[in-house]
Amino acid sequence: MLREIPGPAGRLEALLDEPADCRRVNQDGLVESGFNGRVHAAVVFGHPHPQYGGTLHTKVVYQSAKALARIGCAVLRFNFRGTGLSAGAFDHGIGERADFQAALDFMSGRYPEAPLWAAGMSFGSWVGLTTGAANPRVSVLIGVAAPIAHYDFAAVQASPKPKFFIHGERDEVGPLEDLRRFYARCADPKELVVIDTANHLFDGKVSEVADALEDLLGDWPD
Repeated sequence: MLREIPGPAGRLEALLDEPADCRRVNQDGLVESGFNGRVHAAVVFGHPHPQYGGTLHTKVVYQSAKALARIGCAVLRFNFRGTGLSAGAFDHGIGERADFQAALDFMSGRYPEAPLWAAGMSFGSWVGLTTGAANPRVSVLIGVAAPIAHYDFAAVQASPKPKFFIHGERDEVGPLEDLRRFYARCADPKELVVIDTANHLFDGKVSEVADALEDLLGDWPD
């Protein structure tokens, strides 16, 4: 299984979830992956703020990756610089955007024929969606618990790329009202799913985030 990718500040600890039909067992009994580029999409998923405990193992990130893999996506989740085993130090979003771009480049090279999607949760949604909005190869933006009031999402708002948002009704970090105002100003096409009674981390509601991703993107584009 993939454990790291090259990053601008050194190695980035990473995990790759692939759909079952992208894996095979070779003559030595070892699992090979990536030989079949026919995936629904190649997705990079950014994690929440590392200074508040966010990592590639955050429950929502983990379950989101599994959900996207179930609909045929290959999903790369990785630790931003200075988190876990990733090299470097926290860089307030500047270096993290470079890390995310490196992850997009990796997935684009691994699945050159697949659509490339940028996704993230909380801080990772800001990093991922702003990076993805500026990357011509990226075709879809996915934000989970996007903290609109804390970061500049103007590039995402103006982007003509399809945007999908999942938010908790009782998000205490990024209030739903902020997200609704932002969403109303976003360029089409766009979709918003609100998870009833969910907080910022979707405690007790993580499976509903996974279900929402499958429902929103399972047939995209139909």
